[in-house]
Amino acid sequence: MNLYLAAQDPTLADFGKDPWWLVLIKIVFAFAFGLLATLLGVWFERRVVGRMAVRPGPNQVGPFGLLQTLADGLKMAFKEDILPKAADKVVYFFAPTISVICAVTALSVVPFGPKVSIFGHWTPLQVTDVSVAVLVLLACSSMGIYGIVLGGWASGSTYPLLGGLRSTAQMISYEVAMGLSIVAVFMTAGTMSTSGIVAAQGDGTQLTIAGQQVPAPGWYAILLLPSFIIFFIATVGETNRAPFDLPEAESELVAGFMTEYSSLKFALFMLSEYVSMVTMSAVTTTLFLGGWRAPWPITLWAGANTGWWPMLWFFGKVIALVFVFVWLRGTLPRLRYDQFMRFGWKVLLPINLVWILVLAGLRSIEDWQTKDRLVATGIGAGVLLLATLFWPSRKKEPAPPLQEQVNSRPHGSFPLPPMDLQVPPSPRTRRVVAEREPANVVAGPDSREV
Repeated sequence: MNLYLAAQDPTLADFGKDPWWLVLIKIVFAFAFGLLATLLGVWFERRVVGRMAVRPGPNQVGPFGLLQTLADGLKMAFKEDILPKAADKVVYFFAPTISVICAVTALSVVPFGPKVSIFGHWTPLQVTDVSVAVLVLLACSSMGIYGIVLGGWASGSTYPLLGGLRSTAQMISYEVAMGLSIVAVFMTAGTMSTSGIVAAQGDGTQLTIAGQQVPAPGWYAILLLPSFIIFFIATVGETNRAPFDLPEAESELVAGFMTEYSSLKFALFMLSEYVSMVTMSAVTTTLFLGGWRAPWPITLWAGANTGWWPMLWFFGKVIALVFVFVWLRGTLPRLRYDQFMRFGWKVLLPINLVWILVLAGLRSIEDWQTKDRLVATGIGAGVLLLATLFWPSRKKEPAPPLQEQVNSRPHGSFPLPPMDLQVPPSPRTRRVVAEREPANVVAGPDSREV
């Protein structure tokens, strides 16, 4: 049985041998998955956020409101398509399609399941795979930026241009953190192939504790927890989802880069966000959550990772991650732009670099003796602890007293207003005393202006 289970894992040699009609079926399936998951994702988000806000959400069109998203799409199709006078017509038309195409293309290298029999052909449930498939995912994610920046520029308006430029800076910043977090996966799995990474997580990990071999989880979300957290935060920023939905900050940019879009073009921009959300959930499942492999305790069943069952586990993990996206939107407020950029460059990036350095050090001492490994790990932990304790504080020095600041002013400076916050009496007002009377005392007849 173990040989049969091992035969289910596809390798690079299993691709490129399918007939053309089978390849076409896989392409149509990947496209249909992205489209249907997007339509259901919009409904799912509205229902979940409605439940969090103690309201029903869409429940009128179709059973449980399932046809509400389809009705919204038809409504947008029949709306008037307005073209701005100063717009670049060609770029204005193609910009929305770039974001959608790049998001759907990334699904071509995502494994949906193991090798199965389709009309007598033994083939992997994956469109294709290459030795650098993860780089293909990063390339598709990077190309999606062009759809946003070109959409903002081609509109011929100031606010969409600002929204496009700001979203480009945002996506590039978090692309760096996302790319570095995948480096730990490469180092652990030893491959950039998506099917190979899923297979590496299925083997599990054996830890040696007190001379005993102890099995450990194989998911990189557990073994590489810092990389998983950073990667998921970066995907939220990469997909422009709340609390990082700054390209559409209505209070600042009037809906951002797609302000001048309407009808189906606006719908494409809106749906591209959900396509990217589903795609990045599938990528996160592949890289960190074991891909199509069943979670424990389902793995106790011998046939859990064979046949068509793995597709069910894969879709379940994707839905769970989409729920986390929706959960964040219904829970967290939007960040300021400076907070968002500072978090990406000054928090995620340094932590990622330190974590990769630590992981590289642990990988380099795997072949050492147990005692030497403990000594090296202890020295590294001590150095890290000392660096944390003696790291220079960012607390500002206390400001000197106000009177000391006044006395230290150079000669000839501008005159200062009263430092005791007392307003002197008006020279045009005759008062009994030259002091301001309390507010609760009625002024006498001599205090009126002349």
